[in-house]
Amino acid sequence: MDPVDVRALSKSFSTKEGPILRKKRKSLVAVDEISFSVPRGEIFGLLGPNGAGKTTIIKMLCTLITPTTGDAFINGYSIVKEPQKVRESLGVMLTGERTLYWKLTGRENLEYFAALYHLQHSDIRKRIDYLLQLLGLSDRENTVVENYSTGMRIRLSFAKALLNEAPVLLFDEPTASLDPQSSRLIRDIIRDLKKDGYAVILTTHNMDEADALSDRVAIIDHGRIVRYGSPSELKEKLKSNDVIEIEGHNLSDQTANALQSFSEISKVAISTIDSNDNTGLLRIHAEKGKEVLPKLLEFLVRKQVSITKVSFIEPTLEDVFIEETGRSLRD
Repeated sequence: MDPVDVRALSKSFSTKEGPILRKKRKSLVAVDEISFSVPRGEIFGLLGPNGAGKTTIIKMLCTLITPTTGDAFINGYSIVKEPQKVRESLGVMLTGERTLYWKLTGRENLEYFAALYHLQHSDIRKRIDYLLQLLGLSDRENTVVENYSTGMRIRLSFAKALLNEAPVLLFDEPTASLDPQSSRLIRDIIRDLKKDGYAVILTTHNMDEADALSDRVAIIDHGRIVRYGSPSELKEKLKSNDVIEIEGHNLSDQTANALQSFSEISKVAISTIDSNDNTGLLRIHAEKGKEVLPKLLEFLVRKQVSITKVSFIEPTLEDVFIEETGRSLRD
């Protein structure tokens, strides 16, 4: 069995609607029969927009919430029947900074969590010294975390996930809010973890990061896997179309929808760049894009769109998502 084996995992939540005196219960399906496996020495990317179900999957795998149906096995242990064994087999970094104790120093945080992992006392100091140096925190190890910058807290959370050298690592948006230098450091460490034989699950909505790191990816939308495979395989399927990016002012959903009437266009997605001046970005999948481009631009000018940039780009994982759903990952 692979270190990670997910079998038809589902999670539903009950919601209430209606006036106070008459509650109507509804079921929201956050994750719908997800299945995948991750072998040793692989980085597996869970990709999708906010609200797609990525974090719910991570929370089920690390036993923070119980699945409605299905099961998953971490290092051979069931998340339903053997949650304690699962937790011992995991290193987890969840989104956000509140997994740390802000009144403790960086070193004291790592010492506390090392004790929870029942690490050998003789090994704790050596391991913490190594991680503080690895994440560039040695010079601030005795500073209380409430005085850390956001980037320092995120790096300390990442160090915490590596404390117990667990065979399976779950990283939920590990580079969110980080500066480019810190992001590069985290990515380099994740690559090294793969080389050392760890099974790594990475959730992100940063498609460039997913493309650079992941051996395989599952693109998730509304709790379901809509595409699955290596980044190169998924992008190769789009090579028959050109991808055109058009940036401009006064773009609207109505204009984007109207472009779908062009026979040469298969998919159009629109995302907002700056809501203050109504600047948007169109991403268009089209056959013979260079031939259809003049007609496209003429149509947009007639719609009073002020075009600031036009470019042809190589397909990305975001284009795979657009082709499947018709929406941008930024939606």
